[in-house]
Amino acid sequence: MEEKTMVDERTERDKQSLIEVLKELPIIQIACKKSGISRATYYRWRKEDKYFSQQCDNALKQGNEYINDMSESQLVSLIREKSWPAISFWLRKCNPKFKDKIEITGEINSPRNELTPEQQAIVTEALRLASLNVDEGTEEIKNNEDNQNNEK
Repeated sequence: MEEKTMVDERTERDKQSLIEVLKELPIIQIACKKSGISRATYYRWRKEDKYFSQQCDNALKQGNEYINDMSESQLVSLIREKSWPAISFWLRKCNPKFKDKIEITGEINSPRNELTPEQQAIVTEALRLASLNVDEGTEEIKNNEDNQNNEK
């Protein structure tokens, strides 16, 4: 019984150790290696322990924010040193005036094909089944087509 408790305590210590590493280094493989546990164990713990899974998600989020902050700090340092690639990167990513732009040119040609007699019969039957006056419906469709053709 006491051995089970010792194992549980060690497991909890290992879990907390891993969570702390993830807060500073949000790469699971490396965090597992630094904590001395296998990736399989990590994923098993996540599957078995929802609270641990939530803690890991939070730690990964904190770790990513930490890395982003460090990266931005390094980028600002490079900008201060007048590094053109850093300046260019910052402007393209942070200033709408310098964002990468893509120009698309071309023409859309979508010819309207007339209905085949078979298709016209299907439409007429569908209108009849919908309890519409077939002659009115067909006439209205024809008028709409004529109006659209005149607009071109």
